[in-house]
Amino acid sequence: MELDLAQFNRAFLLLLVLLNPFILSVYLLDLIRGLELKVFSGLLLRAFLISLSVFLLFAWFGEKIFDDVLQVRFLAFLIFGGITFLIIGIRLTLGVGAPIQSINLHSQEVAGAIAMPFIVGPGTISASVLAGSRLGAAGGSLAITMAMAIALISLILLKVLYDWVQTRHERYVRKYVEVAGRITALFTGSFAIDMILKGIERWLALIKETGLPMT
Repeated sequence: MELDLAQFNRAFLLLLVLLNPFILSVYLLDLIRGLELKVFSGLLLRAFLISLSVFLLFAWFGEKIFDDVLQVRFLAFLIFGGITFLIIGIRLTLGVGAPIQSINLHSQEVAGAIAMPFIVGPGTISASVLAGSRLGAAGGSLAITMAMAIALISLILLKVLYDWVQTRHERYVRKYVEVAGRITALFTGSFAIDMILKGIERWLALIKETGLPMT
């Protein structure tokens, strides 16, 4: 099957935007501050490999995972995921710290804690399902892998930049965190509302199609 470049670029860019390294750097700021580059890179690589396996699973099997395995409608996942995202956006707006702060930086569980919920979340899972449905298993897998690789490399480069700037211009680092946090809150909240609306739209469309309430 010939690869649709327009659909490929759309799926690739959507996931890359959701994995925005600048946003992730705010979530993972304690790790960036508290770990050496080699340790941080190793944890990040494991977290991204865990996340990649989850994304590929959803890209290959799509909504069947929700319908046949989880026994949950995909649109219900969209709505609940949107609510979860909205709570995160509100937390960031109010300046509440990210959950990563409560985890031991040297624990073996850190990679899993990074993967869920900072990488594997409602938005990225939904994007993986869409990538697989629009591009097929092979095309969707390629788009997801490329987006993940770029996000991973960008985060490691941001760690290098942070270590260099921190020792020279600490006040600029604090300003970056403040500005990036507010931008993150706006993006996260907006995307959360969009997910909720998409779920409701699909629900109303199904009611209109069947003529009966969903049960």
